[in-house]
Amino acid sequence: MAVQKVIKMGHPLLLARAEEVENFGTAELDQLVADMQDTMAALNGAGLAAPQIAVSLRVVIFGVAENPRYPEVDSVPETVLINPEISIIGTERESAWEGCLSVPHMRGLVPRYTSIRYRGYDAQGNLIEREAHGFHARVVQHEVDHLDGVLYPSRIENLKDFGFEDELFSGPHHDEDEL
Repeated sequence: MAVQKVIKMGHPLLLARAEEVENFGTAELDQLVADMQDTMAALNGAGLAAPQIAVSLRVVIFGVAENPRYPEVDSVPETVLINPEISIIGTERESAWEGCLSVPHMRGLVPRYTSIRYRGYDAQGNLIEREAHGFHARVVQHEVDHLDGVLYPSRIENLKDFGFEDELFSGPHHDEDEL
């Protein structure tokens, strides 16, 4: 178990579709998950995808209890999700500010579906099926995007809503309700 280097936007691995996991319950998969958990915890992330630590496998982790980067959001269950699939519930979308460990110090206003179903497997190959709403749904969509080579800036509808955190959220133009 170790904190791994998070690769940043511009690295070609972040633009590629990750490979399916074929073997569950292996020492290698357990090590990958442990490294991802250590890395996410060290960086106060809400989620992390294996490609972000330069491993091209369809593995994401996410979970939020109390997180200084997201002080106002509902909790999200700690989850290891492998080979995930998402289906959208309804057509309602909501825009909210997102950040990413691979796009450090920046935020963008990103529209996402507010309700989804997702399914996948844990590290032992046990099926996980859930409905998610609000922030939970947003986190899952963001992380699964990584597995398809999509970074959140490509989902921003107006680039005026993209910038450095210290510029967007400080000074007289800052609106506390936007975070």
